Amino acid sequence: MTDPNAQTLLRVLHGEKLDIPPLWLMRQAGRYLPEYRALRTEKGGFLELVYDSPAAAEITLQPLRRFGFDGSILFSDILIVPYALGQDLWFEAGEGPRLAPPLCENDLAGLTLRREKLAPIYETVKLVKAELPQHTTFLGFAGSPWTVATYMVAGAGSKDHGLARRLAYGNPVRFGKIIHAIIDLTVEYLAGQVESGVEAIQLFDSWSGSLSPLEFDKWVIEPNRAIVEQLRVRCPGIPIIGFPKGAGGKLAAYAQGTGVDAIGLDETVDPHWANQVLPKGLPVQGNLDPLALIAGGEALKTATENIVSAFVDRPHIFNLGHGILPDTPIEHVEMLIKLVRKEDK
Repeated sequence: MTDPNAQTLLRVLHGEKLDIPPLWLMRQAGRYLPEYRALRTEKGGFLELVYDSPAAAEITLQPLRRFGFDGSILFSDILIVPYALGQDLWFEAGEGPRLAPPLCENDLAGLTLRREKLAPIYETVKLVKAELPQHTTFLGFAGSPWTVATYMVAGAGSKDHGLARRLAYGNPVRFGKIIHAIIDLTVEYLAGQVESGVEAIQLFDSWSGSLSPLEFDKWVIEPNRAIVEQLRVRCPGIPIIGFPKGAGGKLAAYAQGTGVDAIGLDETVDPHWANQVLPKGLPVQGNLDPLALIAGGEALKTATENIVSAFVDRPHIFNLGHGILPDTPIEHVEMLIKLVRKEDK
């Protein structure tokens, strides 16, 4: 039996159904907050903030001070793993991340592992942990292998992840070596986060929706299963949330095949359908459309109530279906919290 005094988010991750679902938001630490924008102006670019541990800790804590969420997620980036694997990483203004050399044209064996790139992230975790309210669950995270590989192969983001898909089809052995290198370092990285203080993990497979069913099994389900199994050995009892964005009809197969403790749903998933097809009792997280949050008003109220009602008989963590958008009004986040926590009744 779960301790009733334990953090609500952890209780749900361990399978308990609560009348009021715990709440946190993906990308809750970021550009929609004026305090974040002020700190970024002072400190410089995004990567500079990630590697400035006191600044990254401050950013992680900012939304907790303002909103009192039930979960806090580490301020970092999924591309820390390829950076530590030996690719150079930088962010182009208005264009996003860049990695060099791109592995569509270069061999993984030519990279030099740089574990020292992980140490400042662990320091951020320790700083946050020392300041975090006791009722707040601290989530660490990493990108899932397929999503990380799409950036490593192309050297940047892309619309259809065509270079990675071509390599996966055309040379699965070579692509598999990239995937396995990501798996190995991701397990080490996440174990380091846990040892430094995080209490749960989320695996972001942001681009899983671009794969065909057979490729999804090979490059999404199997690598995530490997990470889950290895983390269970290294970090017993740590809950793991899988977030396979775009998985759609493959969600049940993902849940069963990976063995995650909870599954995050993107905004395109009908929550009532998900409640029917997912394994009974499996905790779910999600799945408000970030644009409904921007809209506010009746649109936000209707969407929120629909999600909460869908999971009334299942362990549920309320969240967005993807990251909060930079132009989200603060007052709409405040309205969402009141709706979920039924503070207006």
